[in-house]
Amino acid sequence: MTIQIHGLKSFTYCETKGLAKCFDALTNQLGTYYDVMDDGIGFNANSGYVYIALESGITIASMLGHDVEYIVTDYNDGEEFFFNTYKEAEAKIDELNNMEETA
Repeated sequence: MTIQIHGLKSFTYCETKGLAKCFDALTNQLGTYYDVMDDGIGFNANSGYVYIALESGITIASMLGHDVEYIVTDYNDGEEFFFNTYKEAEAKIDELNNMEETA
């Protein structure tokens, strides 16, 4: 398996520290099994976040090496929701999925 990190040409302290925190959160929250999206690890120069995007629809992200945030995007309108815990993000995914089913 090859891991590619998109959007980083060089590794600075903040981005490296942030990505380490994202990987730490990934292993602490999901244990031994998780699905990372294809091309789902990288740096977004527009937002300043390093991230790991999961198939579940949750993105683990860190800006400037700070604590991680769990981001859920509503793909119907592009709105992003930021959470402090993975469980909060999972609850938002469930809420969005229930809204789609009732629509």
